[in-house]
Amino acid sequence: MKKSLISTILLSTVILSAVSTTIVVAADDTDTKIAAQDAKIASTKSAETAAQSEVTSIQAQVDTLTAKQAKLKSDTENLLNESKKLDAKAQELTKEISQRDASLKAQARSAQTDGAATSYVDAVVSSKSLSDAVTRISAMRTIVKANDDMLKQQEAAKADLVKTVKSNQAKVDEGYKLKDQMDTQAKTLDTRQAELKVSQLNLSVERATAEGEKSSLLDQKAAAQAAVVEAAAAEKAYNDQATASASQAASQASGGSNTPAPVNPVNPVNPVTPVTPVTPDKPVNPPKPPTPPTPSGNNTYPVGQCTWGAKVLAPWAGNNWGNGAQWGSSAAAQGYRTGSQPQVGAIASWNDGGYGHVAVVTAVQSATSIQVSEANYAGNQSIGNYRGWFNPVNAQGSLTYIYPS
Repeated sequence: MKKSLISTILLSTVILSAVSTTIVVAADDTDTKIAAQDAKIASTKSAETAAQSEVTSIQAQVDTLTAKQAKLKSDTENLLNESKKLDAKAQELTKEISQRDASLKAQARSAQTDGAATSYVDAVVSSKSLSDAVTRISAMRTIVKANDDMLKQQEAAKADLVKTVKSNQAKVDEGYKLKDQMDTQAKTLDTRQAELKVSQLNLSVERATAEGEKSSLLDQKAAAQAAVVEAAAAEKAYNDQATASASQAASQASGGSNTPAPVNPVNPVNPVTPVTPVTPDKPVNPPKPPTPPTPSGNNTYPVGQCTWGAKVLAPWAGNNWGNGAQWGSSAAAQGYRTGSQPQVGAIASWNDGGYGHVAVVTAVQSATSIQVSEANYAGNQSIGNYRGWFNPVNAQGSLTYIYPS
């Protein structure tokens, strides 16, 4: 009855430990996802900063293009106005030259018709006096010079007209060129502005998505942590019940009543999928029920220590065997069998050169694969199966098994 009670308590503890471990693993997995999401958010913010820098650069280019566009528009309008003025001036020069050309042609025809070439001699011969002849000749020379000056002015006016027209055409061509540049830059401006809007929208969507996923993961983490607290409370209740029941069993084994004390029911936890048991490499014979020696009193080891846990699970162990490292030699001195092969119900004693450690074997597959129940392992001072299947050889120093008599 006592062994059945202890086995039931140990099984309950293993189940609760499995539940707690599963929940803790789920919480750790959520933490990993949250950390990954934080990294993604940080990366997104870094990309957003870089994009904002690019946005600032694009805006500066936009401002520059806008200013240049305004200047090109003003320059083009000025060139077009100047072209109108030059065209008007060219038309006036053309009209003046045409009039001068008509006048010269008329004079030439008059000279040819009236015989102006011989009239110079006749004018001198027919002069009444020398002074009259000089006057006549001077008048003729003035007329000739005037005609010559008119021809020269005509040629200069034509040259100025050609030069002015060429200059005007060059300016007009430059105006059209500048206008084409203005149109091209306006298109570039529109493209840059569209790219700016798309970039800003993409960053906003990406950051909102990342922050939303992180918020969801934080909710999952909070739920997992609440489940861990609940499972830990249930496990503590089981462990407290296990300690009380084991103490009751030890009291019965040392001469108490044969009727076991009733075990208070513990609120059930969420069901756990049973783990398929590992088939042993070879069958293990169950140990013979130990014949405990006459007890020298109740468990005198400090509560929560590994020696206290071993004494609770194996009440036949002595009360004065010292630290866990000394249990092998102490048991042998009192006539108990010791050896290197594990058996269910045997006490495993590890000697690491210090305090050592002890535990009670609960399952055996081979010399290198066993399960134990123990206290004060990894900071856990309650009795439980904290390691599952493990290799006991040199786990905590040299190993000695103590078998019940």
